[in-house]
Amino acid sequence: MCRLKHRGPDWSGLYQHESNFLAQQRLAIVSPLSGDQPLFNEDRTVVLVANGEIYNHKNIRKQFTGTHNFSTGSDCEVIIPLYEKYGENFVDMLDGVFAFVLYDTRDRTYVAARDAIGVDPLYIGWGSDGSVWISSEMKALNEDCVRFEIFPPGHLYSSAAGGFRRWYTPHWFQEQVPRTAPYQPLVLREAFEKAVIKRLMTDVPFGVLLSGGLDSSLVASVTKRHLLKTEAAEKFGTELHSFVVGLEGSPDLKAAREVADYLGTIHHEFHFTVQDGIDAIEEVIYHDETYDVTTIRASTPMFLMARKIKSLGVKMVLSGEGSDELLGGYLYFHFAPNKEEFHKETCRKVKALHQYDCLRANKATSAWGLEVRVPFLDKEFINVAMGMDPEWKMYDKNLGRIEKWVMRKAFDDEEHPYLPKHILYRQKEQFSDGVGYNWIDGLKAFTEQQVTDEMMNNAAQMFPYNTPVNKEAYYYRMIFERLFPQDSARETVPWGPSIACSTPAAVEWVEQWKASNDPSGRFISSHDSATDHTGGKLAVANDGHGAANGTVNGSNDVAVAIAV
Repeated sequence: MCRLKHRGPDWSGLYQHESNFLAQQRLAIVSPLSGDQPLFNEDRTVVLVANGEIYNHKNIRKQFTGTHNFSTGSDCEVIIPLYEKYGENFVDMLDGVFAFVLYDTRDRTYVAARDAIGVDPLYIGWGSDGSVWISSEMKALNEDCVRFEIFPPGHLYSSAAGGFRRWYTPHWFQEQVPRTAPYQPLVLREAFEKAVIKRLMTDVPFGVLLSGGLDSSLVASVTKRHLLKTEAAEKFGTELHSFVVGLEGSPDLKAAREVADYLGTIHHEFHFTVQDGIDAIEEVIYHDETYDVTTIRASTPMFLMARKIKSLGVKMVLSGEGSDELLGGYLYFHFAPNKEEFHKETCRKVKALHQYDCLRANKATSAWGLEVRVPFLDKEFINVAMGMDPEWKMYDKNLGRIEKWVMRKAFDDEEHPYLPKHILYRQKEQFSDGVGYNWIDGLKAFTEQQVTDEMMNNAAQMFPYNTPVNKEAYYYRMIFERLFPQDSARETVPWGPSIACSTPAAVEWVEQWKASNDPSGRFISSHDSATDHTGGKLAVANDGHGAANGTVNGSNDVAVAIAV
């Protein structure tokens, strides 16, 4: 449990039944005075440890009026009566993000499940004595398990059935192009506003991360607009706190300040230096549990910012992760050869989010006991965004459509504007670039000094699995291998060619993209430059972008060991 205490510093809970153990480190966001875990049914025969937020828990509670006596105000407690009524077939009834283990003492069986997209991380491992271990982070398993792996998102593990089964099966998962659903701006807007509003369920102070880009700015704008009508406003008032991090003079600092002034938030601007970031890299790799270059670059400023936010007494923030994957917002999507390939790439990106942006946002913040909530990854919003004809999402210079045009158009309200026009139509920046271009250059210069040419020449012998392609990747890999030397650990980190956060499949779209090895998207910087689908006008960087596993985020952190 001590290995995960950073994730849940508010409470430690432990339960034992015969040779089965459930342990939990809690970060209290909902019902902080009554929601300590483990949670039990009335006769204490069913035991639950859970991390997450169940946004429809009040509606679920109404279903059990008179039939179940709830003992806490925890949103996660509703998992118990759902299990008692429906057995293992209840997970899709939960609206939220979660990672949980439920143990039934009556037949000594257990189920574990992870949310649809993998916003909350989870791992599973196997001991030499036949035991099964389930935990929010890899570091709680790597010394006790012979083998461990990522617990797949959208899946349930049943000890009775002896394995996994997928519970999340949306239409888009088959990657077939939707052809009948038109683009309806107000439907998209309403789905997003509902996603934001439900994530204002909190009993502790909160804020928003605000980089000044489209996604975080929309989250902040919708939050500010609807905060007055929420229970959170009754408890903490209608002032909204916003947070940004960057090097002095970075693009994000300037844009975030403008948005904050426009919305009237209480804005907090955190500066860091390249040396601050370099000094934090080993801690970032320890908490992120990855050696992926892009993830480490972006996680480091977020890691530094999370510590400052927590020091202000804030325990939860809303953020804009997921939009680029759902809507094709990365600039490389301009080069998709047709809508079929565009849609397949969005499907691949959303399926992999638990290894990339979800992992970064979760682990970099939970290192300091801070929870991140991501409204773009609401299940209903995903259905709307992935259900429309992808033709509407595609870049089209002749029609005036830039990346994420469908989202920009949906919130382009002349009478009651959500954002200034130039912010609403601000071009995409990768987070690691937006915090300041000197950050990436500084990392490259530093790692160039740490890794010799001779070391790189022998990289394949030192690291035959996922061999580093440049000195920066080699440096991160050295730290990772020292912290997590097991084969299972290095295998949790996917790897492969990428251009500005693309999947390996999208690298095939442009011949030039296969030649470089830098993950930054900075060179795809002009909408005009993306008009040449042969790559003729574009200087691009190609990445070995593979991220890491999942981590747990959230109000209740789960650290579970179950021996069978």
